Amino acid sequence: MRLLHLSDIHFKEPDCLEPLTDPERPYRTRLRTDLVSLCAEKGVDAILVSGDIAFKGHSAEYAAADAWLKDLAAASGCRPDRIYVVPGNHDVDRSACRASAAISNAQAAIANAHQQHRETVLRTQLKDPDSGPALFKSLAAYNAFASPLGCFVSPAQPYWFYNLDDLGGGVTLRLHGLTSTLISGLDGRDDQPGRLYLSPLQTVLDPEPDVLNLVMSHHPPRWFLDEHAVDDAVNDRAPLQFFGHEHRQRCVSTDSYMRFSAGAVNPERHEHDWKPGYNVIDIEVVGTGKDRVVRVRAHVRQLQKSPERFIALTTKQGQDVWAQDILFPSHATHVIRPAEAQSAPAAAAVPAAPGAPVHVATPAEATMSSPSTKGLVFRFWNLPDSQKREIMFKLNLITQEDLALTDEELYDRGLRLAAKLGLLEQLAREVDALQQQG
Repeated sequence: MRLLHLSDIHFKEPDCLEPLTDPERPYRTRLRTDLVSLCAEKGVDAILVSGDIAFKGHSAEYAAADAWLKDLAAASGCRPDRIYVVPGNHDVDRSACRASAAISNAQAAIANAHQQHRETVLRTQLKDPDSGPALFKSLAAYNAFASPLGCFVSPAQPYWFYNLDDLGGGVTLRLHGLTSTLISGLDGRDDQPGRLYLSPLQTVLDPEPDVLNLVMSHHPPRWFLDEHAVDDAVNDRAPLQFFGHEHRQRCVSTDSYMRFSAGAVNPERHEHDWKPGYNVIDIEVVGTGKDRVVRVRAHVRQLQKSPERFIALTTKQGQDVWAQDILFPSHATHVIRPAEAQSAPAAAAVPAAPGAPVHVATPAEATMSSPSTKGLVFRFWNLPDSQKREIMFKLNLITQEDLALTDEELYDRGLRLAAKLGLLEQLAREVDALQQQG
């Protein structure tokens, strides 16, 4: 599987709305050209964008970013429904934060809580009918952009995860998109490390058998009040880690994990050590049983000036490709006890098949995290609003009272209800029928 990792693409209005005079456009063009050359023999399977899609969190910025990302996907051979995004601090509309006492009060309650009680305070704020929506109000434009990509975040689920394709050896790649901006936007919390909060709610990262966890967050662990807890959880449970924010192109490689920090696609041109960058990572699992290994081969790319082009950021050994084999341990999924072996029929004594998880997710949760569902969400969102509502009402997934919600909340609720009720296949047929009509 080949992943393209981008971060801090910073589409900034009014510049991004005028292509002929946008000073950042040449660097995006250079990136596109370099990526197409790099992926000439093997295309990209998924695009991961670790935050700061916009610059001010405005709708026009997301429209420009959406068009560019879809063009980049087409050029690199990636399906548009395989784009995954998380919010960064520039995706927070700070004007919404300044205008709302509810946002300020909810964020302050979390930030000022004693460290032993902060998780409880966060849970309380998320569940509160006023404070919960307030925490996500400044991400309204981001959510409108992210919802068709299946990356909507809300008080009910401030993160997302998806199971991707089999990597070989019966191993599934699971992407976890974390929201690092829950208390971002006020009081200079983005200006220095150690002032934001992620929480254990987002770092469960269940280490299930035959699942390879990949974490994507805009802010690296050192930016959180719970830095050490986040760092330990991520390092112990997620062999693949993708971060942004710091505008530094880095790859940290160990026997148990690889951490990628993407240099900004569009950093501020006047900042120190300005170097746009991106990453392309190839992942596969080789071997069987206890000898399975996660083989990672990464191209860490950075812009060079005079002549202007992207080049490889090399390893200490001067190699263009960053290579690391991470041991993927085998897991017993069922233990046959002596008494059980004697009394049970022979067929029942067979261990669980490879890939069978110990923890079984709810049917709705498992269905919503599948690649096919993400593709359905993408196709559904590309229908006209009238047709989306027609389907939702036809399948009794929304009510007239629900229309008071934003479109993002409305359709996320309806889609999740469809998964819970086992109606996604019927919903897919309705979408297909409408698309065929016109």
